[in-house]
Amino acid sequence: SVAALTYAEAQILIDDKSRTDALSVGLRGLNELAKKLKKRRIEAGALTLASPEVRFHIDSETHDPIGIETKELKETNSMIEEFMLLANCEVARHIEKEFPQCAVLRRHPAPPLTNFDLLVNAAAVKGIQVKCSTNAELAYSLENANIPGDPFFNILLRIVSTRCMMQAVYFCSGMLPEDEYFHYGLAVPMYTHFTSPIRRYPDLLVHRLLAASVGQDKTYTELLDRNIVHEWCENMNYRHHQAQLVQRASIALHTQLYFKDKCLDEDAYILFVRRNAVVVLVRRYGLESTIFLRR
Repeated sequence: SVAALTYAEAQILIDDKSRTDALSVGLRGLNELAKKLKKRRIEAGALTLASPEVRFHIDSETHDPIGIETKELKETNSMIEEFMLLANCEVARHIEKEFPQCAVLRRHPAPPLTNFDLLVNAAAVKGIQVKCSTNAELAYSLENANIPGDPFFNILLRIVSTRCMMQAVYFCSGMLPEDEYFHYGLAVPMYTHFTSPIRRYPDLLVHRLLAASVGQDKTYTELLDRNIVHEWCENMNYRHHQAQLVQRASIALHTQLYFKDKCLDEDAYILFVRRNAVVVLVRRYGLESTIFLRR
């Protein structure tokens, strides 16, 4: 390893053109390559969706939230993401080739067209047509759904698009035909999670399969039993869903704690209109909330 950098530190090196050291030049080269990889993915139909991420600043003594902000994504975030996606795709192809009956993969089913009714209708209100018969059509529509003077409108459409998606799931390759391996959101025929074994258990299984494929590990014989691997995948999907619920509950709790003694006026965008409520997004904080209407 040449250097350990945060996303912000790496971004500074890329942006400072006066720096001509090997590290800075190398980062710029990687960044350009990442942009080409992303362009190729998008042309193949990959979706760029949006989901506001909230970050709380916590008091070190009381552990109460003392600040809240939306997570700022830098160019370096996208750079790392592209190489992680590339690694995940390549490892998926390798382990499926070596273990066609028991590879741990991840698929993202295409949503039924009726799922997009909300998105299509929301865009139509502003005179914009969204086509969604394929992921490529949807990606093109979202890329060109812009309103002059309101750059956030495109982000809102991408947030609504996220609500239309099916849940991506882990599965055992031996349990499904290959034409069902497809990952709709990424527009790739085969995918897995390999790059984060320190925080995701599926990645550990994939690392063990990869190690076994090159003769470096023979200790996990259960990985060769597709029925056992299938049970593990079902449990990982369940645990992943539970973790998502915990994350949402944690954000809701910390939001209540932060605003409990505050009264603020902020602009918000209406995402959905219900019979007795409106769902709004407060852009400054990246928070979504339901406002119930009095009868």
